[in-house]
Amino acid sequence: MTNLRPIFLVEDNPDDEILSKRALKRSKVTNPILVARNGEEALATIFDAKPLPCVVLLDLKLPKIDGLEVLQRIRTSELTHLLPVIILTSSSQDCDMIESYGLGANSYVRKPIDFDQFIKAVSQLALYWALINEPLPKEL
Repeated sequence: MTNLRPIFLVEDNPDDEILSKRALKRSKVTNPILVARNGEEALATIFDAKPLPCVVLLDLKLPKIDGLEVLQRIRTSELTHLLPVIILTSSSQDCDMIESYGLGANSYVRKPIDFDQFIKAVSQLALYWALINEPLPKEL
């Protein structure tokens, strides 16, 4: 069994999920990948996770509960308020970016439309958050 914390991908678009997983595999990130396809599933997974993921890659436009509300609930819980959350979205609206940062997002990344750029962006995010960044202690 691996001691690596999972990367948590919250993505409702099956194509973007496949591309993200492909990018993680290409970048040789060996962390387990958890996936939720709507905000309700995302919250249930996060609050049941032991240990917490090393990072959450969160889409904004999600069914059931949108990504901004997921982020807000993560930040208001004592259990998860320090969990790194990266907004990974196709939204280019300034209001989404401002609200994301206002709610405590660690980063805001627009999904590139180009396949190769998308793969590169997700790979770089994963490498940084899973391998370079110093994570919180596992007890948190």
